Amino acid sequence: MSTASLSFPAHAQLHRGGTSVIVDLTTAGTPAILHWGPATGALSAAELTSLATAARPQRVSGGIDVPARLTLLPQEVSGWQGSPALAGHRATGGWASALSTTAALATDFSLTTTAEDPAGGLRLVTELELTAAGVLRQRHTLTNTGGNDYRLDRLTAVFPLPASAATVQDFTGRHLKERTAQRRPLTVGAHVRESRRGRPGADATLLMLAGEENFGFRSGLVHGVHTAWSGNHSLTAERTITSENFLTAGELLLPGEVVLAPGASHTTPWALGSWGIGLDQLSARFHGDLRARPQHPARPRPVTLNTWEAVYFDHDLATLKSLADKAASVGVERFVLDDGWFLGRRDDTAGLGDWFVDAAVWPDGLGPIIDHVRGLGMEFGLWFEPEMVNPDSELARNHPDWILHTEGRWPVSARQQQVLNLAHPDCFDYLLARIDAILAEYPISYIKWDHNRDLLDAADPRTGAPAVRESTLALYRLLAEVKDRHPELEIESCASGGARVDLGILDCTDRIWTSDCIDPLERLDNQANTGLLVPYELMGAHIGGPKSHSTRRQHSLGFMARTAIFGHFGIEWDISAISDAQAEELAGWVAFHKEHRALFHTGTSVHADLPDPALDVRGVVAGDGSRAVYSLTQRAASTTYPSGRITLPGLNPDTLYRIRLSQPLTDDVGNGQSPLDWAQADITLSGRLLGTTGLAAPVLFPEQAVLITADQAN
Repeated sequence: MSTASLSFPAHAQLHRGGTSVIVDLTTAGTPAILHWGPATGALSAAELTSLATAARPQRVSGGIDVPARLTLLPQEVSGWQGSPALAGHRATGGWASALSTTAALATDFSLTTTAEDPAGGLRLVTELELTAAGVLRQRHTLTNTGGNDYRLDRLTAVFPLPASAATVQDFTGRHLKERTAQRRPLTVGAHVRESRRGRPGADATLLMLAGEENFGFRSGLVHGVHTAWSGNHSLTAERTITSENFLTAGELLLPGEVVLAPGASHTTPWALGSWGIGLDQLSARFHGDLRARPQHPARPRPVTLNTWEAVYFDHDLATLKSLADKAASVGVERFVLDDGWFLGRRDDTAGLGDWFVDAAVWPDGLGPIIDHVRGLGMEFGLWFEPEMVNPDSELARNHPDWILHTEGRWPVSARQQQVLNLAHPDCFDYLLARIDAILAEYPISYIKWDHNRDLLDAADPRTGAPAVRESTLALYRLLAEVKDRHPELEIESCASGGARVDLGILDCTDRIWTSDCIDPLERLDNQANTGLLVPYELMGAHIGGPKSHSTRRQHSLGFMARTAIFGHFGIEWDISAISDAQAEELAGWVAFHKEHRALFHTGTSVHADLPDPALDVRGVVAGDGSRAVYSLTQRAASTTYPSGRITLPGLNPDTLYRIRLSQPLTDDVGNGQSPLDWAQADITLSGRLLGTTGLAAPVLFPEQAVLITADQAN
């Protein structure tokens, strides 16, 4: 394309939040991002032209005459032979696009381009935006300008990677062990991670990351992308034989889910990208972006007690009152009644969908327990699972047409459940009415909104069409309507634990339940990897009982507390009969959390890269660098003994800090044969020395932890 023929500038540059995005608007088809990453400063017209020229590849033997470019929507018409960003067709056979840029509008931190394909009957509007935190947001809107239906199969956002990208990291998992990291080289070909579970799923990758070889939390240039969507999605990392490295993020469309009639449009979910010199910097951009939202929780996150692992389905008023009494005495601020309060719900085989208080269990309604809880000065929360139904329920018996299924067969059940069709207006209205009625009758400040099964064979029985996309959109509408009617209500997104963790659901809710496994050892990786996207104040992190219900490991109260302390802190344990000593210790941890939660929930999350895999150091540093709290965990026995030095990352290099153990070393946590000198002294070190040279690690038993505080010296 000749730049002389353009009615818009040849280049655009976006600068914000320490990030720069430089775009060449002259490339064939759609624009190409020349640079996404560290700030470049404003470039002159000559520099922009030179950068675009420097990016053009040579023609090679056996290749096409004009080498293809990685653009915002690479197309085969321009020679692209990698994975397509757009796929679709018409009944008349039209499938290949020839979109070409016709308009562009840029600001200092946003760019909107329009591309037209008159012959193919398509128009594409692409939005790029840099947030104040430096996160790059992308989305497409595709309009059918043709005369017949266009069936859309794929439309994804493309994020280029620098040539230094050599290693891919994503995440896998299962129920009770979500978000386990896995790495591989970035080689020629596509590494594809798809979620086809109707929700992200326990095995979903939260991010697709690619960076320099051996990138860590504190080192190595790394980029990552996320799809802000709570249904099926796809993330990829790809390298072509022509040396193009890139990431993609988008919704995964099932056959026939999006059929655009003439004049109709489809807008993709936002795809978000961040980068950093190390994962801590990458995640800080995501955290800053979330914290800047107008709906981000502003008041301190209440310390929560959830009754699930305390009583399960055994809802006895006297028992729950006793539990509430103890909770209040140790400083709990929110008491959440979990599953089992509604009609016919004595176990997980029946009742789901019948959202009426069960008079057989609660003859006087929920008023007695709510009044008792609120009388103790605590908020009251309640569990719902609105999207699901037990076949053994009045709802299923009366309205089988409200259940997602293909005519003539039922989906394979999971947890004795089927899935409701929220896109059915009558079903939507019923659920809204029942939730609203409970919230109107009782002073409830919090809902734990669960989603305990994947979607399978999920069709709208009215049409036979796949229903994941419409169900996801209906869920967003339902959450928004509940919030609109009860603006002070907070909602937790739970999905068999952490199976629906994404920024789409967090636009509608106030925290996620990170995992049903609250074994502190398992939670170390889970919380660190979830924290790459989600800041601590949005991550539920609880103390469980002495023996984990999911792993049967036994841990001390102190170890559990030191693992959960940074998150949206809580308790999931029958504490009604604990000893006075345990109650005193638990109250101490609640008090410690309250003392520091403003730091935990506004500061910068940091992690040390240590050579010893048996050690884990993570913490939170205040925005002004004046103080920090770190946890040091001895995951397992170290090969060396003592373990050597640890570093405390993220402090201001030129600031002096006073370093202390927040609690003294005892025989319960370690077996050092002499005092730890720095823990006995009043030592002051610079942030630079603490982040590079470090200090001797305390000798700890495996599966024990200590907290270290760093306060700016006067």
